[in-house]
Amino acid sequence: MTRLMRRVTGAIAVTAVLGAAGTASAQSRDQLLVSPAWLAEHLRDPNLVLLHVGDAAGYAKQHLPGAQIVGLYDLSHRTNDGLRLEMLPAGELHAKLAALGVSDPSRIVLYYDSLGGVTQTTRIVFTLDRAGLGDRTSVLDGGLGAWTRAGHPVTSEVPAPRAGQLAPLTIRPMVVDGDYVRARLETPGVKIVDGRTTAFYAGEQTGGSADARHKTGHIAGAGSVPYSSVVDETLQWKPAAELRALFDAAGVKPGDTVIAYCHIGQQATAALFAARTLGHPVLLYDGSFEDWSKRADAPVATIKR
Repeated sequence: MTRLMRRVTGAIAVTAVLGAAGTASAQSRDQLLVSPAWLAEHLRDPNLVLLHVGDAAGYAKQHLPGAQIVGLYDLSHRTNDGLRLEMLPAGELHAKLAALGVSDPSRIVLYYDSLGGVTQTTRIVFTLDRAGLGDRTSVLDGGLGAWTRAGHPVTSEVPAPRAGQLAPLTIRPMVVDGDYVRARLETPGVKIVDGRTTAFYAGEQTGGSADARHKTGHIAGAGSVPYSSVVDETLQWKPAAELRALFDAAGVKPGDTVIAYCHIGQQATAALFAARTLGHPVLLYDGSFEDWSKRADAPVATIKR
């Protein structure tokens, strides 16, 4: 085979990889993130659906006017084979979104109140994008803290529930399994990224539970973009140049499709959201290291620091 033929064959292979699964909606950083000033201006818009991502106690204490609470497990489930935090079937997800007031013309804005809330929020954003609603979904940059620092009001009043009128969902194939990841560990144009903290990536700590320990280390060949590295100390998303440096260090090249994983498919979505702000197509390995650890032939690696 000539060099030219190898290049053509490689290009066709990459195209086939990307065609096998969907990628996130094409949106700019300015569409994915909204400022407190923007939200304050649009807080009374009739089509706005504002979602507070967090626990019930924090929501009861204070939340943005008109916000409804949504929890991570409200829009996910555990599968029969024991995997946690997996995507809901389309019909069940549709019913839950409509119960939150989501309709076809809705503009959905989510916000968080803690670092843990960042990954809960990005997980729900990914779920909405997979459901075909990504082009109308944004995150309040900096969350509740940024809102209150800007002097905007909070409340403890719970808004009356409203049912949305939502067309049937068209689920986009943005979630991949371990077989898909294993087949693409060395595929040009695709980069696997670990969203866990560096200690787990390096193999200094091992995840899982006492009766279901994970493997130690990371998926062989994966780069590291810890979920906590994509926001600053005020929980605002880092500037594009800083995010680009993180992905460069993880081996992600311009135009690469980013496939992310973590422990169970939550923290990875922060890396995917950051990748989207940089224009990367993204996919989620939802089973993540929980699933990878169950595979006897799934390669792992550790690093010394």
